[in-house]
Amino acid sequence: MMFLVRMDVRIPHDLPAADVDAIKLREKNYSQDLQRSGKWQAIYRVVGEYANYSLFDVESNDELHTLLSGLPLFPYMEIHVTPLAQHPSSIR
Repeated sequence: MMFLVRMDVRIPHDLPAADVDAIKLREKNYSQDLQRSGKWQAIYRVVGEYANYSLFDVESNDELHTLLSGLPLFPYMEIHVTPLAQHPSSIR
C-alpha cells in the first residue's frame, strides 16, 4: 500500500537545544533505516517550512501507523496521510 505523508514539525521553543539535537539524530538514523528497508520510498523537503512530504510503501494502515509513531519527532509533528492507488493511465 502506498501512502503520501506530510509531516509538519513543531518542536517547542523551550526544549533544550541538546535534547533537540539528540532527537534529530535519532530521527535521522531511524528514517534512513526505513529508507534502506524500502518502506520509506522518498522524502522531499517543503521549501521554507519545517515540513516534508514522504512516500511510504507498507503492508497496511497499521504498519504505517507503527512506523510513524516510532519517529522520535512524532510527539512534535502534525501528520497528514493520503492513501494512494494506482492510476489507470500509469505505465509503471
